[in-house]
Amino acid sequence: MPRFKKRQRLSTVRLPKIVKPSRKPLTPYSVTWLILGSSDSGVSESEREELVVSLKAQSPSLREGIELAENFISLIRQRQQEELDTWLTVAYNSILSPFHRFAKSLLEDYNAVKAALTTPWSNGPVEGQINRLKMLKRQMYGRAKLDLLTRRFLLQI
Repeated sequence: MPRFKKRQRLSTVRLPKIVKPSRKPLTPYSVTWLILGSSDSGVSESEREELVVSLKAQSPSLREGIELAENFISLIRQRQQEELDTWLTVAYNSILSPFHRFAKSLLEDYNAVKAALTTPWSNGPVEGQINRLKMLKRQMYGRAKLDLLTRRFLLQI
């Protein structure tokens, strides 16, 4: 019976240990939530500020986009209707085409945007019910008449 020799190692160089990164890599989704200032992003306020400052330093167009987004967010959250015209002018004259298009679409429905900032009412709950009704209707498409659709919708309430 043949005896096998013990296999020798060819390399004695140790490989570096793999270390977990201290922070998750930034994705467009996570950067959006950082700029929005969401508390669910898992980042402390000081880290968030540091990341936003480093993003602004990347390029002038990125800085302009972040500043326009931050200004619009504060305008909406604090209901500053007097600042709306200024922001629309800056965004419309921006070199960034998404902000130019967004400002143009807001100007097309200027009265509704102004009313959204001045009045405390919202049609969000109504829109939610309509969206849910349309979803149920699509699920039942071609399978039922109005009586079954009505029963299914009322059972969901």
